[in-house]
Amino acid sequence: MKLECNGNDLADAVARVIKAVPARSTNPILEGIKLTAEDGTLTLTATDYELSIEHMIRAKIFETGEAVVPGKLFGDFVKKLTSQTILLSTSGDKLTINYERSEGKFSCYPTEQYPTVNKIEDTQHFEMKNSEFKDLVNKVAFSVCTDDSHPTLKGVLLEISDDGVTSVALDGYRLAKCVKPIIATTASTSIVVPVRAIMEISRIVDDNDDAIKFNLHKNFLMVGVDATTVTTRLIDGEFVNYRQIVPTHFDTKVYIPKSLFEDAIDRAVLMARGEKNNYLVRFDITETNMTVRSRSDVGTVEENLPVKTDGTDITISFNARYFTEFLHYMNCETIVLNLTNSTSACIVSPVGGIDEYIYLVLPVRSN
Repeated sequence: MKLECNGNDLADAVARVIKAVPARSTNPILEGIKLTAEDGTLTLTATDYELSIEHMIRAKIFETGEAVVPGKLFGDFVKKLTSQTILLSTSGDKLTINYERSEGKFSCYPTEQYPTVNKIEDTQHFEMKNSEFKDLVNKVAFSVCTDDSHPTLKGVLLEISDDGVTSVALDGYRLAKCVKPIIATTASTSIVVPVRAIMEISRIVDDNDDAIKFNLHKNFLMVGVDATTVTTRLIDGEFVNYRQIVPTHFDTKVYIPKSLFEDAIDRAVLMARGEKNNYLVRFDITETNMTVRSRSDVGTVEENLPVKTDGTDITISFNARYFTEFLHYMNCETIVLNLTNSTSACIVSPVGGIDEYIYLVLPVRSN
């Protein structure tokens, strides 16, 4: 293999694909990045079997070929050469980088040991706007379970139909659900996408109204965005029947200015930080006022917020951290807390937007 390419293009390509290189692996070959030179392009590939990322850059190819270089070391090296024109060449198990009047050499892994990345044919697919997909991921991904004992919940459920895409994530303490419109689909199915993969796809997608196309084949999902292709293995198993979890009847509805509520929660979290009370905050809700209380060994905070309450007064406690993340992505002026009693789940949604986005959080018991 022998080729010439732009250093900035190479550094950008490595930065994109290295997200698929595992931090630790029992198989050393997976710590490598595969370089493939052919047809006027250099393709970089990284995979951990579950997630694969490929990125192509233009290159002047003198000799076609392949090499698998140590991923992290190669990445750290080339990001120092962004202003250079780089010559890459292989001889035996060595790859040489020539730049200006200098060079670096890397020991390579055997290319025949590198796993083959699945190529998904255009079978079933669905399309949606880039901006809608990014918002969908932002609104639910933080609620994914991190416990290995619940592997199915370590992904985001996507329910695809002609009516739209419904995404759900939950971890046993909270649940987020978001519904977005769809442009077109040949699939009517439910899949569970690993959270790492869906977040990586979201990162490479621009926030605009262009369409993004998702290809489905057996238990794989593939997305191509410009010169980058992301392929992920889907999570097997039955996702929780979330419809049985979400209550539909409420005795109390509390309407709160979102910005005031978010600021109050942020201050309550600061006061409770480092305590053993799980960031406990208490809401005392009446017809026109909600008092947010938090305390720790270092102090207390008590904030009174103007609200409009339909229904009975209620006192209820929560882990405040479960409110901070979703509030950041809820772009509305007023939110509504849908409550039944001090021990039942709370459903939060934008006013008038319960069909598009809901966030369920379980209360905690307090003295």
